[in-house]
Amino acid sequence: MMSIGCLVGLVLLKLFDSRRYLLGASVTSMILLAIALFGSSNVSLYAFPLIGFSISVMWSIIFSLALNSIETHHGSFAGILCTAIIGGAVVQLLIGWLGDIFGLRFGMSFVFITLAYILSIGIWANPLITNETINKKALAE
Repeated sequence: MMSIGCLVGLVLLKLFDSRRYLLGASVTSMILLAIALFGSSNVSLYAFPLIGFSISVMWSIIFSLALNSIETHHGSFAGILCTAIIGGAVVQLLIGWLGDIFGLRFGMSFVFITLAYILSIGIWANPLITNETINKKALAE
């Protein structure tokens, strides 16, 4: 689903502003995660893969929004962003640790915190240049 999500995301980024797409993907992921964790096992069977579909393009959008929000020192900032990838490894360990202590459903609920942070990026990001969408091209002509 992540591969399909990346392909669909390429098209959607031509239709929607990257911040709006990040906001929508974050909210969608949170809803799907709630459905997957607290729904029936049959519903979870579909909800978990759909989460992969909705989060597939988040990293590239976050990276481009971050670099597009500063005027100088792009190389240093890109290095800091790449270092943040370790958070993906640490979060998995934390989920496992919480799952061992309190149960897997509680451990997986920690993902809501990470998705809320990604949602906040979509809210406060202030890109210098917005991505070119089809709607903008049509309005310009």
